[in-house]
Amino acid sequence: MAHTIARTLGIDISKDRLDVHLLPDGIDKQFPNDAKGLRALIRWLLPYAPERIVFEATGAYHRRLERMLATADLPGVKVNPQRLRAFAKACGRLAKTDRIDARVMARFGTLMAPDIRPMRSQVLDLLAELLAARRALVKDRNALLHRQKNVTIPLLQRQAEQRLRQVDAQIEAVDAESRRLIAAEPQLQRRLDILTSIPGIGATCALALIADMPELGTLANKQAASLAGLAPVVRQSGQWKGKSFIQGGRTQLRRALYMPALVAIRFNPPLKSKYQQLTAGGKAAKAAITAIMRKLVILANALIREDRFWTPEHA
Repeated sequence: MAHTIARTLGIDISKDRLDVHLLPDGIDKQFPNDAKGLRALIRWLLPYAPERIVFEATGAYHRRLERMLATADLPGVKVNPQRLRAFAKACGRLAKTDRIDARVMARFGTLMAPDIRPMRSQVLDLLAELLAARRALVKDRNALLHRQKNVTIPLLQRQAEQRLRQVDAQIEAVDAESRRLIAAEPQLQRRLDILTSIPGIGATCALALIADMPELGTLANKQAASLAGLAPVVRQSGQWKGKSFIQGGRTQLRRALYMPALVAIRFNPPLKSKYQQLTAGGKAAKAAITAIMRKLVILANALIREDRFWTPEHA
C-alpha cells in the first residue's frame, strides 16, 4: 500500500546514542553516536529515501551527523530546540524522553515541512567554533575586570593582571586564526571586505555575520531581519493593538549588531539621520537602535547579494 505522506525521520541526539523515529512507518530504532553508529544509520536509512531528516541544533553533538547526512546526499533539517519544544506542547506532549523527542521531531517535519537549507561549509563551522570561544573569552575578561575593581590584596591584584594578559593573548590568537581561515577562502574574504566597508561594522561583527548568517545575500529583506530576530512581532486583536516587539531569531547575531548600531548612529550619516528621525517622531531610543540594527543586517544582505561595497546611496 502506497504511503499518502512523505517519509520523515526524527533524530534525537545525545552524547552516547541517536534515537530515531520514522513516519509514517512508525519505526523506532537506536544507534550509537559514533562513527560506526552513524554509518549504520545511513545504511539503514538510504532505502527509505526520506523527504526530511529533522534534528535539533545541539552544538558539537549534531555537527558530525549533519556532515554525514550531507555527504550521503540526505535532506537534513536542523531546527531550534525551543521551536520543537513549543510544537511538542502544542501537540499535548508534556513528557520528555529521547524516544518521545524523536517522534515529535518526525511529526514536526511532516506537518510543518521546514525548509531544507544547504549545510554550512566546514570552514564556516570552524569560524563559528572560534567565534563561540571568543565570546566566552570576552565574558571571562569582563568578569575579571569587574572583579579586579574589588580586589585589594596585592597578590590577587597580580593574579588578576596576569589572567587578563592571558585572556587578551588568547583573544588575539583566536582573532588571528579567524583571519587566517578567511584569507584562505577568497569568497569569504570578499564578504568580509564588503561588510567592513559599512560604517559601524568592524571585523568582529563582520565575522559574526559571516559565521552565524551564511544565508546573507540569498534572502529577502524581511527574511534577513527575521533570521536575526529583528523583525517586529505585531500584537493585535480586534480593536486592541499592543506594542510590537522583537523575538526569536539568532540571539548571538543580534547581540553582535548592537554595538555596531551605536557606532553607525554616530559615524554612518544616513543611519544617523534615520535614528534622529525616529527619535524625533517619538520612538524610544531602544526601539530606534533596534531599527538601526535591522537596517544594518538588511544592508549587509543587499550588498553581498549585489557584490558591491558600501556607498552613502546604499545605506
